[in-house]
Amino acid sequence: MMFQDILGLTHIKNHLTSSADAGRIPHAQLFVGPEGCGTLPMAIAYMQYIICGNQAGENAGGDAACNAKFDTLSHPDIHFAFPVANSDKAKSHAVSNHYMSEWREFVQKQPYGNLFDWYRLIGIEKKQGQIGVDEAQEVVKKLVLKSYEGGYKVMLIWMAEKMNTAAANKLLKLIEEPPEKTVFILIAEDEEQIIQTIRSRCQILHFPPLAEEAIAQGLVNCGLAEKEALRLAHEANGNYNKALDLMNNDSEDLVFEKWFVQWVRSAFKAKGNKAAIHELILWSEEVAKTGRETQKKFLHYCIAVMRQAMLVNFNVKELAFMQIHVDGFNLNKFAPFVHENNILSIVSELEDAIYHVERNGNAKLIFTDLSIKLTRLLHRKAGTYTAVN
Repeated sequence: MMFQDILGLTHIKNHLTSSADAGRIPHAQLFVGPEGCGTLPMAIAYMQYIICGNQAGENAGGDAACNAKFDTLSHPDIHFAFPVANSDKAKSHAVSNHYMSEWREFVQKQPYGNLFDWYRLIGIEKKQGQIGVDEAQEVVKKLVLKSYEGGYKVMLIWMAEKMNTAAANKLLKLIEEPPEKTVFILIAEDEEQIIQTIRSRCQILHFPPLAEEAIAQGLVNCGLAEKEALRLAHEANGNYNKALDLMNNDSEDLVFEKWFVQWVRSAFKAKGNKAAIHELILWSEEVAKTGRETQKKFLHYCIAVMRQAMLVNFNVKELAFMQIHVDGFNLNKFAPFVHENNILSIVSELEDAIYHVERNGNAKLIFTDLSIKLTRLLHRKAGTYTAVN
């Protein structure tokens, strides 16, 4: 993967290539950015740049044989670690090596893909993947060996926030003092979930969401008409992965929209209506049947919708990018029910639900409790303000 294949982020490309050309390659780097901004393809292009010895800020030159190995992610001096879980393919002590063929397919077909896309590809979407201590032991084994081609060797850890404490502690010393010409690149969406001792040993590079123009150009290159590409780019809000899913009608958000609308409509009917409470319980049972990663992603989606509704209510519509495609549901009409008197409580309840789902709580009880609380909060009246001169 070459820098010219990556959408936007010119300033980051220039920073990485110029520092590499000057011989200033930090031994541990942490790339932090939101979903769909291109941290993974950028990291792979950077790996290719420093290993294959390309020149002039683009991967156009360099060693042709080396570049060919990168095209298939089979270069012997690049190593990967990413969240996994036991499955039919790896029944116990699952590590990244068990899923390398799937990983190569994922990077080549969905380089901007998210964690849920990865779990779905390897069939563990109903589980919670992690980078565990078994993985850390594999990383140590790989990096004590000398570079195959005598140059740099690179370990890329994708979604590093999924590294548990035992794994992080085992890798701490190696990240702090790696062997000569060994580079760690950690990729994360939420750096706060990585333990401080790891973060403090990395040079952190923050990635912004992609510009709408860059996303639209990427969609046009995929064959979409320019007008439709600009519309989807705006709705994607800097997330190229979401833009591609919307283009292909394959976004999990399309399913989440239906769940959310059904949930909210039942909540509005539930005030003083016992039959509607039964609808909420049935809805909770339905969502509880899905995997925990799906449940967490849905709850994060709900937080995003509530934020958008608040922005619309406060008449900051230029920041409201989200579209809900369910017939009969209008975000503008829903927005007045999300206001200063309930937004913090709604978000707090949704975050609490995410916390309990992550810790394997009973999903049916979590969503039933959340539904009843949401019913009360949506019926809470907005406050009134008196202007003060």
